[in-house]
Amino acid sequence: MTSSEYIQKQLNIPTKSIESTLQLLSEDCTIPFISRYRKDKTGNLDEVAIENIFKLNKQFEDLIKRKESILKSIEEQNALSSELKQKIEQSFDLQELEDFYLPYKKRKKTKADLAREKGLEPLAKIIMSQRNDDIEYLASKYINQDVADEEEALKGARDIIAEWINENLYVRKNLRRLFQRKASISSKVVKAKKEDEAAQKFSQYFEWEEALNRIPSHRLLAMLRAENEGFIKTSLDIDKNEALDLIENAIIKSNNSSTKQIELAIADSYKRLLEPALSNEALQEAKEKADIKAIDVFAENLQQLLLASPLGEKRILAIDPGYRSGCKVVCLDEKGDLLHNENIYPHAPQNETGMAMKKIRSMVNAYNIEAISIGNGTASRETEFFIKKIAFDKPIQVFVVSEAGASVYSASKIARDEFPSYDVTVRGAVSIGRRLSDPLAELVKIDPKSIGVGQYQHDVDQTKLKEELDNTVIRSVNSVGINLNTASKSLLSYVSGIGEKMAENIVNYRAENGAFSERKELKKVPRLGEKAYQQAAAFVRIKNAKNPLDNSAVHPEAYKTVEKMAKDLGLKTEDLISNKEKISLINPEKYTTQEIGILGIKDILKELEKPGLDPRKAAKVFEFDPTVRSIKDIRVGMVLPGIVNNITAFGCFVDLGIKESGLVHISQLKDGFVSDVNEVVKLHQHVQVKVTEVDEARKRIQLTMIL
Repeated sequence: MTSSEYIQKQLNIPTKSIESTLQLLSEDCTIPFISRYRKDKTGNLDEVAIENIFKLNKQFEDLIKRKESILKSIEEQNALSSELKQKIEQSFDLQELEDFYLPYKKRKKTKADLAREKGLEPLAKIIMSQRNDDIEYLASKYINQDVADEEEALKGARDIIAEWINENLYVRKNLRRLFQRKASISSKVVKAKKEDEAAQKFSQYFEWEEALNRIPSHRLLAMLRAENEGFIKTSLDIDKNEALDLIENAIIKSNNSSTKQIELAIADSYKRLLEPALSNEALQEAKEKADIKAIDVFAENLQQLLLASPLGEKRILAIDPGYRSGCKVVCLDEKGDLLHNENIYPHAPQNETGMAMKKIRSMVNAYNIEAISIGNGTASRETEFFIKKIAFDKPIQVFVVSEAGASVYSASKIARDEFPSYDVTVRGAVSIGRRLSDPLAELVKIDPKSIGVGQYQHDVDQTKLKEELDNTVIRSVNSVGINLNTASKSLLSYVSGIGEKMAENIVNYRAENGAFSERKELKKVPRLGEKAYQQAAAFVRIKNAKNPLDNSAVHPEAYKTVEKMAKDLGLKTEDLISNKEKISLINPEKYTTQEIGILGIKDILKELEKPGLDPRKAAKVFEFDPTVRSIKDIRVGMVLPGIVNNITAFGCFVDLGIKESGLVHISQLKDGFVSDVNEVVKLHQHVQVKVTEVDEARKRIQLTMIL
């Protein structure tokens, strides 16, 4: 089986598309580049399909390596028969390969090994042949200085048989299927921990049982976390009699004195070897599926957060609210550069409201501020009310933005490098302001895990989580495109073909030589060769460039094609851009080449209509209910405005403008069945919700969107 055949079996994508994609990946083409500029070669595969091909190709390569390792190990033991070799070579199932390898694995000395040392393997073979009717007499012939009596001989023979049964491929395969279909997971509280305050959030699992193949991912991860923290014990069970019947039907072929010995060996093999191994395997498989679901939810949320509406290049006054320590205020210019910072103390205990108002008014006028960004942490609502009482000389938009991860950024090396002369409070406030003007550019500086828009992110496979979140950031950055002359090193490092070291070289080149005037100038950056230029060029934008196409998503390799289109219409290139009337006259078929097919030409025409269009929607001002300032103000039946601030597999959380977010369960998102929360709501969506339950003691609010 080839890699493309292996992938095609799992993805149901045409083989030609898979082979073309693998070829492009082998040529060091990036996923964003392939999905955007090689559609004609891949058959219009999107980034997700290409990522899946990439992952499955790696999985196939790992499988081949494992196969080679197994063959080598068995061969070194002089145990590789031609039949076994053929079976291993023809298998492309990792579990099956491990089952083939099980008898040859290096391991600690087993009960079966000890029995073999006592010379009892021939007895085990006779019993397994099931043709002898006087097993006890036969066992007496194996009494020696190491074997005291018949019972010890039979016990040793059964240990060997139990190991053979454990290594039986048919038995393992069918038992595995039984665990996958019929296992249930149950949990019981650890009595000594039952009254612990920290255990109460897991109270529903103090006595719980559910089918493993139907348990939602968030519930399984919650149970496993509760067990890791020592509050509950979990176990995985199937019907023992059904399991034993399955093994007996596969192993027992006659009814004589051998049968009883084999039955005993089967019971021992199941209890001691098969059940612990296969129940652990089934739980791990369920955990892997739960991890994938949780990672998908996190990645979807992260993408929505990264692609949140930007306000754009505006002068912003940003406030990191606080009580005793005051509110840190910073003023930023259109590029997000820091102009000024100071503290105000409008809240208790100082209550210097009048002075704080004067300072804010003065800063708004002095720095020509156009919008105010307030962090949504402690004292956020009070600060918002305070700001809205100020009579400004001109209309000022006021936004409340998420602070998630701002403290992580402010203490990071990136923040220290950006603002070496300022403390963490100033850096945090700057981040709050920049998140309003361009969330994507600011959030890429923070480890995605610290942004806090997922479920159980610390419990899932950390390698897979990092890989998926990195892919999400790359996908988001390249879907928007970046300004080559203002992008930070962090933002540049996610651009197709660039990476961290090259991003640093670009920033250094820009510092030494000034702004880039054209994309071609990228080739002058140290160590940025033709391949990197090909992969990166179309994802960077240069405003007011010599060539207007440098501020679009048209790839430089297609510039001559666009120039020909313009020339055929009797126009200059710049006169064709945004000229819908003239663009509509172009016949795409006329301009296809060996390099650029019909899909590529159609994309070019779309881009020419609206060059450099930002796919993100513009930021909108939102206002919470002014009568709600804490959970004490929430009443059942209230209909309130809110912002979706987290999405999970079981529902979404809604920010009501107070410390506690309310939960809209998946069943309460809309009338009818909902299979995926993201079908109904998106992160940062403005929604209307109705309060159905308030638990002030546990600080929980239940909401519905079915009004």
